[in-house]
Amino acid sequence: MNTFFQKNMEPNKKVRTIEILILILLIIGSIASFGWGVSKVNTPVEQLTYVRSVEMTRDTSLEDYDGEENAMCDVTYRNGDQSMVITYPYEEYEQLEAQTITAYEFKGPNDTTLYFDHRDVSLSQAQYAYEQTMANETMPVFNFANASVILILSVLIMMVFSRQFTTYEKSWFLSIMVLATIFSVLFPEESANGINGILIMWLYLLDTFLNILCELLISKQSRYNFLVSVLVEITEIVMSLVLMYRFATLATTLLFWLPIDIISYINWSRHKDQQEDELTVVRRLKGWQEVLVIAGIVVWTIVVGYLISGLDIATDFYHNQSLETAIIYIDACASAVGIANGLFIFFRFREQWIAWYICAALEAVINVISGQYVLLILKLGYFTNTTYGYIKWSQYIKSHQEEKKLSIF
Repeated sequence: MNTFFQKNMEPNKKVRTIEILILILLIIGSIASFGWGVSKVNTPVEQLTYVRSVEMTRDTSLEDYDGEENAMCDVTYRNGDQSMVITYPYEEYEQLEAQTITAYEFKGPNDTTLYFDHRDVSLSQAQYAYEQTMANETMPVFNFANASVILILSVLIMMVFSRQFTTYEKSWFLSIMVLATIFSVLFPEESANGINGILIMWLYLLDTFLNILCELLISKQSRYNFLVSVLVEITEIVMSLVLMYRFATLATTLLFWLPIDIISYINWSRHKDQQEDELTVVRRLKGWQEVLVIAGIVVWTIVVGYLISGLDIATDFYHNQSLETAIIYIDACASAVGIANGLFIFFRFREQWIAWYICAALEAVINVISGQYVLLILKLGYFTNTTYGYIKWSQYIKSHQEEKKLSIF
């Protein structure tokens, strides 16, 4: 164990001390944030004070329910910044005609404002409403706590394996994760499909961390990127199931990415660089192969997009049918480019970086439309590291081509 740390850890004692101090501060910050958030959410409601009644208007833009898929339906009523959500059984929702409702305003613990559709409120109902309200209000705090945990993992990896990464690589990796932390606090996620926004943000942050680490390892021509990639695929499968969206990507992940990661790890292990064992030999694509790949992407996008857009899949992540259809076709194209990218990586082709550019751009469009702003940090990481990886692979290919020419003579 001592030999491992001596071989990999940061050799500079001052830098190592700073890294340890940062870890300690992040651990303290994460524990304090979790503790404060939990104490706020779990404050007992011992009494309510009635304030007034308020007329609210139904927000139908958030409603897109189907009796076969939705047993319960959330209806949101608003009056300016004030809002109240009422859950109806689908049968009652279908018969709901009124566009306004009288909401009763109460004051709870910590001067929290609560709204109900009736005035005779029990303490159990008040407790549940208070916990939901406080969970939404303290969401940035929980997001910071979650992000701190991810940052702790990031700093640990860069510290424990310090000698395996250049100063640029370490700076790039940690900068992306710090930006993700900032965005998770500034742009918290709303709940979707009955899943709390805090859990959704946790999945986004985990996805960002694993993808960024995987990208960095690919740029270094390291076969270990595929081990991280398996965790990426599992995380993205969970995200698709939780949010009930991006089913083209879900199917591609299950049927293609998971198997190709395992096979690629074996293939890369068989093509190690003769001089540097940690490097894998890479190469470039031929012109006719590029034409075939482009044609395959076009066909896949049209066929898969058409098939999935015809499925009756209910989700409350999008509330516009045309928008959802557009997302399906963009997702189909992204999955096609992703398959091409996976094959390029398997065969060790440099053009996989070009596929990364295209895929990142398509993913960014989906993230903007979906309001998944924290995932835009991941795309920023893709764009910057893709440039870095393309340059590194090109330099490797060029230097080895020159070595072959010299060896002929």
